[in-house]
Amino acid sequence: MRNASGNGFDSSDSFAVSGAAEGAARLHDIPPSITPSHGDDSHLLSRIASPADVKALAPDELAELCREIRATLLAYGHQHGGHIGSNLGMVEATVALHRVFDSPCDRIVFDVSHQSYVHKMLTGRAGAYMDPNRFGEVTGFTNPDESEHDQFVLGHTGTSISLACGLAKTRDMEGPGSGIGNVVAVIGDGSLSSGVAFEGLNNAAEQGGNLIIVFNDNEMSIAGDFGGMYGPLARLRASGGTAQPNLFNAFGLDYRYVEAGNDVSALVAAFEEVRDIDHPVVVHIHTLKGAGYDSEETHANQQNASTLPVSLDSPTGVHPTDNVNHSEPWHSDHCNLSDHEPHEGQCEASHWQNPDAAIGKPDDPRKHYGKMAMAALEPRFAAEPGLVVISPATPGSNGITHEFRERAGAHYVDTGITESHAVAYAAGIARAGGTPVVATTASFFQRAYDQFFQEMSLNRSRVTVLDFLGGLSGSDNTHSGAYDVTMFSNIPGVTMLVPTSARDYLADLAWATAPAGSADAPAGPAVIRVPGEAILAAERDATLLPVTGGQIADRPQSASLPASASSASGGISAATVRGTVSVTAQHAGARHMLDWRVNQTGSQVAIIGLGNAYPLAEQTAAALSDDYGITATVIDPRQCTSLDSDVLESLRDGHQQVITLEDGQLEGGWGEKVTAYYANHHVSDGSRNPRVLNFGAAKEFTDRVSLGELNERYGLTVEQVTEAITRCF
Repeated sequence: MRNASGNGFDSSDSFAVSGAAEGAARLHDIPPSITPSHGDDSHLLSRIASPADVKALAPDELAELCREIRATLLAYGHQHGGHIGSNLGMVEATVALHRVFDSPCDRIVFDVSHQSYVHKMLTGRAGAYMDPNRFGEVTGFTNPDESEHDQFVLGHTGTSISLACGLAKTRDMEGPGSGIGNVVAVIGDGSLSSGVAFEGLNNAAEQGGNLIIVFNDNEMSIAGDFGGMYGPLARLRASGGTAQPNLFNAFGLDYRYVEAGNDVSALVAAFEEVRDIDHPVVVHIHTLKGAGYDSEETHANQQNASTLPVSLDSPTGVHPTDNVNHSEPWHSDHCNLSDHEPHEGQCEASHWQNPDAAIGKPDDPRKHYGKMAMAALEPRFAAEPGLVVISPATPGSNGITHEFRERAGAHYVDTGITESHAVAYAAGIARAGGTPVVATTASFFQRAYDQFFQEMSLNRSRVTVLDFLGGLSGSDNTHSGAYDVTMFSNIPGVTMLVPTSARDYLADLAWATAPAGSADAPAGPAVIRVPGEAILAAERDATLLPVTGGQIADRPQSASLPASASSASGGISAATVRGTVSVTAQHAGARHMLDWRVNQTGSQVAIIGLGNAYPLAEQTAAALSDDYGITATVIDPRQCTSLDSDVLESLRDGHQQVITLEDGQLEGGWGEKVTAYYANHHVSDGSRNPRVLNFGAAKEFTDRVSLGELNERYGLTVEQVTEAITRCF
């Protein structure tokens, strides 16, 4: 997911922290492995069932509550993982919000809502963070289905001000009968860089009325922060909020600055000052991302991080740190993206913390194939000055490592959380003759849909898009990539490639990024769906591809079915040299790149598996052979832009069934196009009109449902596909 703010501050700067009683319990008194549960009155957090309980605490108990929340977050991160760093920085601010405001009458909109863990603890859901048996009860983002205190399902970013404007507009139009009091938008952890946030600021100033915008400035995005606004924000911090230009004042907004963003008393005072205000105001709070991580207690120094006590000596659990103000261009430290050793300050690893149980596991597909793509592109930088990799704020998640970025220099650009801008920016690079590669997560690309149509496709811009986490996954309902094929493959002029191996993936990348003017280069944009779990698993275990064993003949594709029996790699040879893949395209014309590949010639049944569903095609074919003596034709379509009519026509002879498998939304997706082809090209000889069965996902949002369970739900298992095939005979 995404997020943050600001440039650095001087290491001599410090946070003002509220004092606590001399003998108050310290954070290390709460073992992370056994955090307090409801019914245990020895800890304050166990007694918080609603914001009313926060209001009932004595003023000197607020710092203690913050310490207990921070201990709970640290333990939860070790055991469950999540967006721990951003929430550690928001502990005091969230306690202060619920101390001052009256949720749900006062509406609080969190953005990015992965900053809402503390909010959830204070609104009746603390047990989901304290009891390991209940960790799955809540999502990582706000969700009205969980609580009346959550206003929206928000997993992306930048929209809180716009949403708050809408809430405030209805309140002002309906008057006291609306039931809406103060409207508070909490934005930060990178989300202010999103263009829609500035559209919201613009509207807020014009609309007027009560609207409180809390800007959490923690000097970080997901990676470092980038953009012209961060210099003025740094000067605002350095001047105590008095420097000009002040971008919020420039919009016509009132402005307040709170340096001590991890001081609960200072924040309570600041929020009380703006409560019930009659005009829009920005409250700029300076916080420390990851506040409470002990840099000396990384996993490398622990035998069992999840069971050791957390030793924090400050009254609030916030350590002094000099992990700030890093030199250009990165604005983040050199922690090298470890998800297991996050620390305070400008630490990229604190964006997402993996649980201790994940330590030592191999890279997931996003990191694995992302690193592979960067390794293939990097050797070209010296000879291709126009080759640029663009990441809208999520480099580490997609294998774009800190070291790669350092070496790439100007060949790498982080635009912040700005997918729309990133795609339009890439179109500009392409128009000038450059070679842009835009890389981010499938669900984030939804935010750039208009730019894909207009700036990229309508203008035939030579943009290459690396589409990560496309297809089915166990993601939450805001990060599902199940809709990427329906989105990209139906845009005119876009070629969407769906490789099923590392070799094809790199061949597709080489073809899509062939320098402008190269022979056989594509004429317009290309989207490459980065392989997912099923493909990576098959590459690591060839037995998961029982028909080919992952061995595809390295020769050009033929249009006729018989000659295609041993065809396949598309004429691409790949050699691995010192760990860096070098790809040579021998026959990379556009027509050739769109040819389907027939990996086994059979009869009766043809199984076409798109992308991540391709291993299922081979496994189903093997089951048909073993159990029913049927040798099925097995096809890898390699792309979902167009249909290979030569192959489809070849299947008329000897095939009664054509099966399409895809790990994405079936309705409006790829498989239905195969069905439509045969329906629209019906021939008089009924025996030459095969029946088509489509397998794919329903048109629905799913929330943290495991990939295995989704496959079962949608019939994407060997047993279910085989049963459907044999039932039709």
